[in-house]
Amino acid sequence: MNSEIKTWCMLTLAVICGSFAATSMSGCRKPVDPADVSSNATADDSNLTAAETPVAAADDNQPAADMTLKAADTPAEPKPAEVAKAVAPAVPAVESAPPATSTEVAESTEGMKLAAAAEAKPAPAAESKEEPAVKVAAAPAAAKTAAAPAGKSDDPAAVLEAGGDWPQWAGTRLRNNTPNVKGIAKAWNIGKFDRRTGEWDGTNAENIKWFAPLGSQTYGNPVVAGGRVYCGTNNSGGYLKRYPSGVDLGCLLCFDEETGEFLWQHSSEKLITGRVHDWPLQGICCAPLVEGDRLWFVTSRGEVRCLDTKGFHDGSDDGEVKGERGRVADLPVAKPEFKEAVAGLDKGELTKALIDLLAEYGEPIEGTAEVKTVAEGKKWSIKATIDGAARDLEAVVAGPRLSVFKTITADDKEEADVLWVYNMMENLDTSQHNMCSCSVTSYGDLLFVNTSNGVDESHIVLPSPDAPSFICMNKNTGEVLWTDKSPGTNIVHGQWSSPTVAELGGVVQAIFAGGDGWVYSFKADQGADGKPELLWRFDANPKTSKWILGGAGTRNNIIATPVVHDGLVYVAVGQDPEHGEGQGHLWCIDPTKRGDISSELAMKIEGDKRVPIPHRRLQAVIEEDGEVAIDNPNSGVVWHYASFDQNGDGEIDFEEEMHRSCGTVAIQGDLLYVADFSGMLHCLDPKGSKDGEPIVHFTYDMLAQAWGSPLIADGYVYIGDEDGDVAIFELGKENNEPIEEINMGTSVYSTPIAANGVIYISTKDKLFAIAPPKE
Repeated sequence: MNSEIKTWCMLTLAVICGSFAATSMSGCRKPVDPADVSSNATADDSNLTAAETPVAAADDNQPAADMTLKAADTPAEPKPAEVAKAVAPAVPAVESAPPATSTEVAESTEGMKLAAAAEAKPAPAAESKEEPAVKVAAAPAAAKTAAAPAGKSDDPAAVLEAGGDWPQWAGTRLRNNTPNVKGIAKAWNIGKFDRRTGEWDGTNAENIKWFAPLGSQTYGNPVVAGGRVYCGTNNSGGYLKRYPSGVDLGCLLCFDEETGEFLWQHSSEKLITGRVHDWPLQGICCAPLVEGDRLWFVTSRGEVRCLDTKGFHDGSDDGEVKGERGRVADLPVAKPEFKEAVAGLDKGELTKALIDLLAEYGEPIEGTAEVKTVAEGKKWSIKATIDGAARDLEAVVAGPRLSVFKTITADDKEEADVLWVYNMMENLDTSQHNMCSCSVTSYGDLLFVNTSNGVDESHIVLPSPDAPSFICMNKNTGEVLWTDKSPGTNIVHGQWSSPTVAELGGVVQAIFAGGDGWVYSFKADQGADGKPELLWRFDANPKTSKWILGGAGTRNNIIATPVVHDGLVYVAVGQDPEHGEGQGHLWCIDPTKRGDISSELAMKIEGDKRVPIPHRRLQAVIEEDGEVAIDNPNSGVVWHYASFDQNGDGEIDFEEEMHRSCGTVAIQGDLLYVADFSGMLHCLDPKGSKDGEPIVHFTYDMLAQAWGSPLIADGYVYIGDEDGDVAIFELGKENNEPIEEINMGTSVYSTPIAANGVIYISTKDKLFAIAPPKE
């Protein structure tokens, strides 16, 4: 709460000083269907709703009126039990900063100074000279949490070869989405869905094992492990009675792998600071990491959480986090029943209106409840019998409502069982831009997390310049072992890439793509004195490129996840999709080098001298100011793809360019596939030519923007797009046309995955399990 109050002070100052910028640009809006937006969004423990928080609607130029439409206006969805019942007859079940100037004088001077003539041979590992940015603190209630069991889930080769579970984003910490599955579907038909009622007609459905409704907007990728399927989304699915579909939340949903039955939901209420930190309806945008019966993920509230994968279905409240408070229902002060309910509570009674409200939201009280006044007219404790079990409730008047909370116990089978929580906003003073999203990964007992620290709603000011961007934690306890703030004040927007861990050149490296457009590699160990050992860093943009608000520039940050294959690192640059299309770059990097291994160095010409220019935020080299970019003799570039004249006509066509990308590459053998935001699927040779040039086999225009990444499995390539089409290609450099294009009914912002013989695709509002009937 203190961090949120502090944030409000910073936001007020930012609005005064930076309002001109906020009102002159389109901002960072994600595609929002107005009918999806709820006026009932709940808040944090302060009991204020996001809708009542005076966040300026001028942020991103979206009218405040847009926020008054209810999710109830969206098409209704069948409940999971109805889905399973409907699918079974038709489809046999399968078993199995200040305003910028030309010189940016006020930009940060942090960063390691570059030697004018860096040595070409690998340099010794560079030491970070920064002091710890923040006090490193352990999650206070986590010290006794049992260690997660070790297993093959921590062995990338074993996971890839097995073709079984797919327990994290892209399957392993190498992030290469290429499972060794066999016999998966090459074609399917989802049937028809009534747009008004949501009713499913499965008459013509083919190879649909099951499907489950998600929220109204889904960007999270499915994860499959231990007989369960997990997916992040928003709350428009309305799985919990205490959180109807009109309440905006970030949700992590858990389903049974075989049947698609809903098992449990983790709910993250919206931050009271509003869209600057927690954009409406975006939900949980990351994928969790699962090892054994432990799950880790990042919430939309800027927290790292560890959960029990079984939830409360094991009848036990595990971990040190017990008795979490969960909102049940709110009675607004404007309702005539409000005064009567408060008066009744002061008398030790529950009014009929309050009892009916609790029953409506899934907590039917049996018999007479015991009510005790804690603070007259303000707070009461309630002991009651609900569904045959003794339950503790709490009623609180705060803001414009009477709110009732329950203590979550093992009786709440549809709730998540939380083992530990680490709040990055409170403990590290981070300030995410629009959302906090990172698909965490691990190495041994180490957990690696991108904090999402970014700019405020002015898109200029960095509220927490000293907060870390990348952290390493003990995955069993939640203790922070080290933090790094290498991007520093050079973060241009948000930070939403996910980390990668691999042994490269005999050293285990944790690779992080920063919000400054640089890739950083650290030694993947516990660090020393709260600091990691920086191994190398790489500027993924040409030095003359420039960041311009709203996506009009040529400098990019990185949303894609770095991928490791055959000892090399691959990463594409891009921007928030709301910034539109633009020039992109795809890099292949040698991670065995040390120091600054960028392709170029930024220099200032002073007479006969070349003076290194410190790392700058908006533009590294301004040629009109006498600055130059020179080749880096210590460059780690194996090859670089920005464009390639495929037809040899001496001109570069649109289809011959690499554009901005949110996507991550997938590599198998001598073939690399990557999609860009302009809708082009590119197929290249991952090794490149001997003279360091890319070898491009083909590009295919999907005619719709692609947010996700390819899946390579069973000799085929699968990729989705914003039009809802999934294109399927035969694996091969000569196979430049899809054999199938299958429409999923709505946008596919995520990446297809395959596990245990089944393809999983999360569309904008549904999760499909796709598999041919078992013979």
